[in-house]
Amino acid sequence: MLRDCLVVAVEGTHASGKTTLTHALAAYYRERGIHVACVPEPARNSPFIEEIVVHGRGAFDLETEVDLFAAHLSSQLRTARHHTMIIADKTIANVLAYAWLVLPGGPDGPHGPVLRAMDTFCRAWAHVYDAVFYCCDRFDQQQAGDPYRSKVLDIQPAADRVVRSTCASVGQRIYDIPPNMSTAQRVDWIAEQLTALGLDPTAR
Repeated sequence: MLRDCLVVAVEGTHASGKTTLTHALAAYYRERGIHVACVPEPARNSPFIEEIVVHGRGAFDLETEVDLFAAHLSSQLRTARHHTMIIADKTIANVLAYAWLVLPGGPDGPHGPVLRAMDTFCRAWAHVYDAVFYCCDRFDQQQAGDPYRSKVLDIQPAADRVVRSTCASVGQRIYDIPPNMSTAQRVDWIAEQLTALGLDPTAR
């Protein structure tokens, strides 16, 4: 929790339905009187990503990944200040997982010290998430108007493996959402899990 704010995250690789689900979950709990907000994926609003993806200048580098890491933390902290529940579009471990993938050399490369520092922080921060639900489905990545998704089109299977392994390595427990469910079914399933975990915000 962050200042008595329930923190739920929706995890998964790109094109797994995370963003759609976070908004549907927020609507579900708002209808039940919960003061809830979505925390969006920071890459969508990053000036670094805009330069790389939209304008085709440069490549994913350390500055980009550190900015995303910091923005992810900041957006969750600031949103939690004014709400009793937040639903985050992925965890901080997801940001680290993509950094491992896109930066050259991984932990043994030139950016290894910074990546290892981010990894240490993720381990210390994992307890902040009260529950993390993982989207197992994969939907069409070639969506019109979404250049970011097409930029990482080739790494979806690798991203799925690395996101999962990174969550596990930092002690972030995840609950797999059963595949082939509609968004409404996913919402109902997550609500049932939160109740079973003693985290039902309507009962607080």
